[in-house]
Amino acid sequence: MKSKSITMDHGSGGKASQDLIEEVFLPLLANSYLGQLDDSALVPLGEDMVAFTTDSYVVDPIFFPGGDIGCLSVYGTVNDLAMQGALPRYITLGLILEEGFPLQDLRRILESVSRASRRARVEVVAGDTKVVPRGKADKVYINTSGIGQVLPGVCVGADNARPGDAVIINGPMGDHGIAILSKREGLNLSVALESDCAPLNLMVTSLLEKFPQVHALRDPTRGGVATALNDVATSSSVGIVLEEARLPVRGPVKAVCELLGLDPLYIANEGKCLIFSPQDVVPGVLSHLKGFPEGRDATVIGKVTQENPGRVLLKTPVGGTRIVTTLTGEQLPRIC
Repeated sequence: MKSKSITMDHGSGGKASQDLIEEVFLPLLANSYLGQLDDSALVPLGEDMVAFTTDSYVVDPIFFPGGDIGCLSVYGTVNDLAMQGALPRYITLGLILEEGFPLQDLRRILESVSRASRRARVEVVAGDTKVVPRGKADKVYINTSGIGQVLPGVCVGADNARPGDAVIINGPMGDHGIAILSKREGLNLSVALESDCAPLNLMVTSLLEKFPQVHALRDPTRGGVATALNDVATSSSVGIVLEEARLPVRGPVKAVCELLGLDPLYIANEGKCLIFSPQDVVPGVLSHLKGFPEGRDATVIGKVTQENPGRVLLKTPVGGTRIVTTLTGEQLPRIC
């Protein structure tokens, strides 16, 4: 790692984040569970396996179109558990508050946490609050941890994708990141754009119960779809080929990305998942996903191959092919 101090790039979820983990954290903290490097750790509890995860949220602004830091903290943790085939059960809530933070905003955030917990069918069972002097934080930061029961016989880690699998996404890319950016920068869009912030656990649990053949799951949050797919390609030692014409992107998201020189493949999502499914059950998987609000726009965007292991390739409509790498640099800071 070239840098001698922490930079914003280290929080991007991309190459710098991976280098920080591999060169600083793992050598000092390595064990078989941490080494999985999945969205959640799978750990034994008695005779059962559980998924355990933690995440912190520093999004700016704290209230944004389609959500806020409260529901984001619940859904982000719930989704990380779901990506391991776990049924989320309990979460914790830790808040770092800046002196002077309005109580009415705190109540608004907690009301959102309450609604989100009910929607995701989890309970907040423990918490903590710390207050720091004015100017030593930015309004409020939230940490959540979660635990869930792994469904019997399910194995959907990032190392389980197989050649021949279809790559499915449950809806358009980039809504969350561009909604945050638009609110933060005061962009006056002709069409209102909202974050896709949503819990995926009910949809995913139902899917895995009906289609246990699904091989792998990943939620493309920081670093976007491109970085998530590179993680899977590397972990599973497979190649992935995307069809650019099949990538779902809403018009306003595409317009903002073109205006600012951004690529929707690298924009964060908070209500999307990538599903790696055997071809013979793809029609059933798509039909099942479309029965849920979070999956009504589900579509196949690519396939897994034996060729080019560890690489993600993008086929363009004119017949060209380009390499899609892991995110380098920090495109949009503080989007989660």
